[in-house]
Amino acid sequence: MKRLKITLAALGLSAVSSVAWAAGNPLSVHVLNLENGLPSPGVHVTLEQQVGQNWQMLSQGVTNEQGRIGELFPAQQTLKAGEYRVVFKTGEYFKKAGRDTFFPEIPVIFEVKNADQHYHIPLLLSPYGFSTYRGS
Repeated sequence: MKRLKITLAALGLSAVSSVAWAAGNPLSVHVLNLENGLPSPGVHVTLEQQVGQNWQMLSQGVTNEQGRIGELFPAQQTLKAGEYRVVFKTGEYFKKAGRDTFFPEIPVIFEVKNADQHYHIPLLLSPYGFSTYRGS
């Protein structure tokens, strides 16, 4: 029950503060560990855009102490409608923690229809499962 309360509190803070973190950047991510209800710092994340049948790398980053990357989209580019993929390198994260995981990386493919909006992708993570959704 305590873990659930911590997780729900973290999710609430995530939703409220993601806009503040994004300050002008159209894409942010947040990784939370469901086992302990805490942020997941040190997760490597890549952003790619689908171009034809291929994925083109746009940027990469590492989650901070709050488990966030507030500005994942490259500052020198403009977000356009299309399909994008965020890949969370979870295997590296769990290996550093001395834990096994079933998912060495988690790709999240999403479609941008309105390039004027902010897109926030939270990842709720455990060694043998995950969940994600479109945040605000």
